[in-house]
Amino acid sequence: MQTAVLGGGAWGTALADLLCAKGVVTRLWAREEEVVRSINEENENRLFLPGVRLCPRLKASSDASWVLDGAQVVLVVVPSQFMRHSLAAMAAHLGQRPIIVCASKGIEVETLEPMSVVVGEALAGREPRYAALSGPSFAMEVAGRLPTSVTLGCADRELGRTLRELFSTPVFRVYSSPDYRGVELGGAVKNVMAIAAGICDGLGFGHDARAALITRGLAEMCRLGVAMGARPETFMGLSGMGDLVLTCTGDLSRNRQVGLKLGQGMKLAEIVAGTRTVAEGVKTTSSVYRLAERLGVEVPITEQVHRILYEDRDPAEAVRELMSRGLKDESGGEA
Repeated sequence: MQTAVLGGGAWGTALADLLCAKGVVTRLWAREEEVVRSINEENENRLFLPGVRLCPRLKASSDASWVLDGAQVVLVVVPSQFMRHSLAAMAAHLGQRPIIVCASKGIEVETLEPMSVVVGEALAGREPRYAALSGPSFAMEVAGRLPTSVTLGCADRELGRTLRELFSTPVFRVYSSPDYRGVELGGAVKNVMAIAAGICDGLGFGHDARAALITRGLAEMCRLGVAMGARPETFMGLSGMGDLVLTCTGDLSRNRQVGLKLGQGMKLAEIVAGTRTVAEGVKTTSSVYRLAERLGVEVPITEQVHRILYEDRDPAEAVRELMSRGLKDESGGEA
C-alpha cells in the first residue's frame, strides 16, 4: 500500500524510514526545504533526526500534491495544533474515503477536540477512515531498529488488522484495538504527566515521588478518557501505561526535559526560547485542563502543571499542595 507521510519531524521521518525499509512505497512531506534537501541528497534528516542513515528509497518533498499522489494510506505526523490547517489545505489531493492514520499526540487548544474529531472536521465533505497510532516509542530508537511495540486504534476492526500488518516489522510490533479514542487520548495526556515527572526529578524528589506520580497520573488519564467515551482497559496497555512510563522516565522525552528544567528553576519562556521544537505537552496541558473543567473531571496533577506553566506557580509549592490534598480511598474511584 503506497503511503504518504505528512510531517518531516523526528517521528514522521522515523516512521517513513521504517515503512520504506520494509519495501512500502513511501513519500514524505516536509514543510522545511532544509529537511527535504537533506533527505533527498544525503539520506539523512540533519535537522530533526541527525546521525541516522535513512533508506535511500525514501523521497521527500514540500509539494503535497506529489506526496499524496497515488497514496492509499496517509500517515499524519504534523504537530497536533497544526493538524486542522494542514489537512484542510491538502484535502483537494485526497480521495473521498481516505485512510488517515494519526501519529500526532495532542488535543486542539482552540476547540478542545481530540485528533479524530479534528481530522473529521478538517476533511468535511469526505469520509475519512481513521486510525490512531500510539505507544512507547522514541523516534531515535525506532530509527535505530530497537525493539518497539505500539497500538493502532481503529473502529473498523478489518481495517485495523490491515494497518497493523502494514506497519509491523520484525522490530516494530503493532497491536490493534477498536478503541481509537482511548489510544489517542493516552498519547496526548501522558505528555502532561511527563512534564510533571520531570518537575519532580528536577526538584530532586526521588524515585518514590516519581512512581507515585506515574501511578496517579495513570488514574487521571483513565478518568478523563472514560468521560470521553474511551475504554478504561485501553489505558492499561501500550498506548496508556506503556507510553506514560516511557515518557516519564526516558531522557529522550522532550516533555520530561521541559519538566526537569522547570524543576531546576528555569521559566517556560527561557525553555521555549532555547529549543526549535516545543514539546507537545506544553500546549496539551492547557487543553486537558480546560477539557477536564468542561467535563467535570478531577485532574489534580494537570491542574498543578497548568499553574506552573501558565500562572508562574513555584514547582515545589505545587507539589506540596498535591501532597496535602484531602485523603482518598484509592479503590473507590476518587481523585
